[in-house]
Amino acid sequence: MSDRNFFAELKRRNVYKVAVAYAVVGWLIIQVSSTVLPTFHAPEWVVQTLVVLVALGFPIALVIAWAFEMTPEGIKRTEDVRPDAEIPQWSRRKFVAVIVALALLAAGLFIYQVFRAKGPAAEPATALPTIEQSIAVLPFENLSEDKANAFFASGIQDEILTRLAKINSLKVISRTSTQQYQSKPPSVGEIGKQLGVVHILEGSVQKIGNAVHINVQLIKAATDTHVWAESYNRKLDDIFAVEAEVATAIAEQLNAKLSGSEKKELAQKPTDNPAAYEAYLRGLTQFWQLSEESRYASVGSFEEAVRLDPKFALAWATLSRTHSITYLQNYDRSASRSTAAESSLAEAVRLQPQLAETQLARAWFQYCIRHDYKGAHEILQQLRMIWPSNAEIVSLMGYISARMGEYQKSTDYLDEAIGLDPRDAYLRAQTVQTRTARRDFAAALRLVDEALQIWPNDLILGLDKIEILQGRGELMEAQSTVDRILATQSDSLVPQAVLALGYQWKLRRTTPPAVVLQQYERMSNKSGSRISNLALAEWADFLESSGDKARAQAVFARLRDSTEASLKEQADNASIAGLRAYALAGLGEREAAITAV
Repeated sequence: MSDRNFFAELKRRNVYKVAVAYAVVGWLIIQVSSTVLPTFHAPEWVVQTLVVLVALGFPIALVIAWAFEMTPEGIKRTEDVRPDAEIPQWSRRKFVAVIVALALLAAGLFIYQVFRAKGPAAEPATALPTIEQSIAVLPFENLSEDKANAFFASGIQDEILTRLAKINSLKVISRTSTQQYQSKPPSVGEIGKQLGVVHILEGSVQKIGNAVHINVQLIKAATDTHVWAESYNRKLDDIFAVEAEVATAIAEQLNAKLSGSEKKELAQKPTDNPAAYEAYLRGLTQFWQLSEESRYASVGSFEEAVRLDPKFALAWATLSRTHSITYLQNYDRSASRSTAAESSLAEAVRLQPQLAETQLARAWFQYCIRHDYKGAHEILQQLRMIWPSNAEIVSLMGYISARMGEYQKSTDYLDEAIGLDPRDAYLRAQTVQTRTARRDFAAALRLVDEALQIWPNDLILGLDKIEILQGRGELMEAQSTVDRILATQSDSLVPQAVLALGYQWKLRRTTPPAVVLQQYERMSNKSGSRISNLALAEWADFLESSGDKARAQAVFARLRDSTEASLKEQADNASIAGLRAYALAGLGEREAAITAV
C-alpha cells in the first residue's frame, strides 16, 4: 500500500476523527477529574491513575478504529469488508459541533484551575480548615487555694471535652493539642487558626471541700466575642450533671442536634462515690504527663478509684487501657502486667460492656497484648461511629494498619488524626516515621520540616530528621542536626534521645564525644530498667570500638547479669532477651548467644 493510499484509508476508516474525538474527550475527563475529585478529598493517585489510563487508551482506540468497521449490518473486522465497500462517514457538521463544544468545556475547566491556582495565597501548612460546628476546650484555670487540686480542674476539662467528642455533628480538638495553651490566652483568634476551629471554650474550677464552683464561657475565636457563659455552684456529688449540662448547652449553641443515644451518653453518671471520682481524675492527669513514673502513678490512682467503688466501670476500663499501653511501650512486659490488663478489662466488660471507654480498652488490649490486629481494628471501626472526634481512635487505627502491612491506610488515618489533634508533636512525628518506614524520604523530610516550623526545638522531630537524612545517606547533613541538639539540649536530653544520637556515630564509624559517653554511663546506673539495659549495650559497643576492651567486657557482663535478672520476671520480653544475647555475643559466648535468641 502506497503512502497516499494509506492516508486515504485512514480517512476512509474514520481513524483521524477517532483520534481527535478521543483526544478532546480524554482531555475533558482529566480536567473534570482534577477539578471534582479534590472536592471529595480523593488521594492524588486517583487523578494520576486516570491520566495514565487515558494515555494508554489512545493507541488502543486508534488500533480498534483501524481494525474494525461500522457497517449498515453492524461492526465487522476490516478483513471481512470489501475494499470498495462504502463505510458510513460521520456527519462533518455534527462532528465538528460536538468536538468544539467538548473542547470549549475542557478549556473552561483548565482556565478555572489556572485562575484558582493564581488566586489568594493559601494559608500556611500549619493553618487548618475550619467548620462552624468546631470547638477547642482550653485548660480550665484552677482557682482553688490548694494548688494540689490542679488535677481536679484538668480532669473536669477532660471530661467535658470527652462528652463533646461523642457528639457526632461536632469537630472537637483533642486534649493533647489544647493542653499547651493558657487557660486565658491573649489571642483566641490565633489559637482558632492554629487548631482549625471556630469556637473556643474557656473555664475555671474552684474546689473547696465538697463544694465546686465552675465558670465556663464559649467564645467565637475570629472575633473574640462571647457566645455563651454560665456559672455553676454544686456539690461534688453533682459534678456529673454539670459536665452534662455544659456539653448539652454548647451543642445547642453550635446548633448540633443530639440523637437519643447521644443525650443518654452525655447524661451518664459513672460513679456515686466522689472520692473514687477524684482518684480517677488524678489518674487521668498523671497518665497524660507521659513519663514512666507518672504512668505507674496513674495506675495507682485508678486502682484506688476502683477500690473505693468496685462498680466504677469507667475507671476499670481506663485502668485496663493504662496497663495495656504500659505493656506495649516496654515499661513492663511481665505476665502480671498483662494479667492485670485482662482482669481489669473483664470487670469493665462485666459492668458496662457497651461503654465507649470499655470498647476502647478492649481495642488496646487486643492490639497490645493479644496482637489481634484485625480484631482491634474492627472494634475501633465500630467505636468511631459513636466517638467521632476521638483522635486516639483514629491514630490507633493508623498504628494497627501499619502492623497489618496496610501502609497507605496507616498514612491516611494518621493524617486524619492530625486534623483532630493538630498541635500534637508526637502524632506529627508518627506521620513522619510512617513515611520514613516506607522509605518515602522526600515526603517525610517535607513533613518534618513543616512540623519543625511549629516546634523548632522539639527533640523527637529533630531526631526524626536525623533518621531521614541517615536513610538518604546524608550523614554530614545529619551531623549538623546532631551538633545543634547537643549544643542546645545536652543538659536535658532524655535517655531515648541519647540512644538515637549515638547511632549517628555508629554509622560514621567513630567514637562519640565524652559528653555522650558520660550520658550512657549515667543512664546505665538505673539498674534493671529498659533504658539502662539499652545504655549498657551502646556504651559497651563504643568502649570496644575505642579500643578499651577491658571496660567493654565489664559493661557487657553487667548487661548480661541485668537482663538475666529481668527475664526472671518478664520471660516473654523479646527486647530483654535480645539484649541478653547481645551481651553474651560481646563476651565471646557465641553458642550461648545463638541459643538465647
